[in-house]
Amino acid sequence: MNGVKSLETERLILRQWEPEDAGFVLDLYSRWEVQQFIGNPPQVMTDLQQAEERIRVWRATDHPGHGAWSVQIKATGELAGALLLKSIPASGGSLPLQPSGDTEIGWHFHPDYWGHGYASEAAAAVLAYAFDSGLRKVVAVTAPANTASQKVCIRIGLVHKGQTGRYYNALCELFERTA
Repeated sequence: MNGVKSLETERLILRQWEPEDAGFVLDLYSRWEVQQFIGNPPQVMTDLQQAEERIRVWRATDHPGHGAWSVQIKATGELAGALLLKSIPASGGSLPLQPSGDTEIGWHFHPDYWGHGYASEAAAAVLAYAFDSGLRKVVAVTAPANTASQKVCIRIGLVHKGQTGRYYNALCELFERTA
């Protein structure tokens, strides 16, 4: 497994998750303010083993054009969040949910790094990577109340398509962009 391609922006380095990042992953996903819009139902991460497993899953992504990146601040080396480009599951009657055939972009940032434009900067780089890798369409879904992520969607050029129940067995705001 070669891992994801590292990406660089003016202020950020997006790189493969490493096992030693588990402490940050636990800190990020153990916070309700981060998790409140993730999952159906949302749940916080409770121990280091869950963080280590999440990193293992991210590192095992083998679909061309998909990946999970840690977002690192160039100036300090600190981790700020996660950027994901992955198969989005279709709503359905049985678990686990099956792939929809669409690719989702998503981001989760530590509250200490909210409001600095890092999510938009990192997401724009991953979106460009997606289209450079040959993907024809990328979607993003947010909880209807997650206005901060909706603003990021608009900033990176995704188009709001209204509400949908097609993914995650949840009512979501749908955003998409084609190459």
